[in-house]
Amino acid sequence: MKKQNVKNIVNAALCLALCMMLPFLTGQIPQIGSALSPMHIPVFLCGFLCGWPYGLVIGFLAPLLRFMLFGMPPVFPTGIAMSFELAAYGMVCGILYKKLPKTIPNIYLSLIGSMLAGRIVWGGAMTVIAGVSHVQFSFQAFLAGAFLNAVPGIICHLVLIPIIIVALQKAHFIEHEHYQTAHPDTLN
Repeated sequence: MKKQNVKNIVNAALCLALCMMLPFLTGQIPQIGSALSPMHIPVFLCGFLCGWPYGLVIGFLAPLLRFMLFGMPPVFPTGIAMSFELAAYGMVCGILYKKLPKTIPNIYLSLIGSMLAGRIVWGGAMTVIAGVSHVQFSFQAFLAGAFLNAVPGIICHLVLIPIIIVALQKAHFIEHEHYQTAHPDTLN
């Protein structure tokens, strides 16, 4: 097994473990915990650190595994819709970060693009769930759940994730523009 594959598997496992544990930090006050979306942070990081396949898998598994271990989030409808949402976050974030130059504006572009894609996927998943069950879901519920109620989490993610990614770039833990220019033979 290649050294990079082992590194990605270890980092993905760490991100999955963080998905299990971070909600405990904010879970004492459920309104704050759900507003800050702590489980989303490691999924975004996984997409940035390990790439889209790992981000997709960790994003999809995290809510389901957390339900099996701790009973939260409720698997239906929240956990299922959240699995698709987080999978989209990890996948889109990983794809955009790989394709774009590794600059700070592009870190934000990757993050915001994946946030929008994930929220659209969540809305689609909730629409399908509502169509096959007795769950009520409207366009107003989509706007409230995806954007209005999510503002604290959006702000938290827009502040924390780029800081972490830039710090990891400076430590040469992940690729960034300067490193690519100086060492082009080390790219995938």
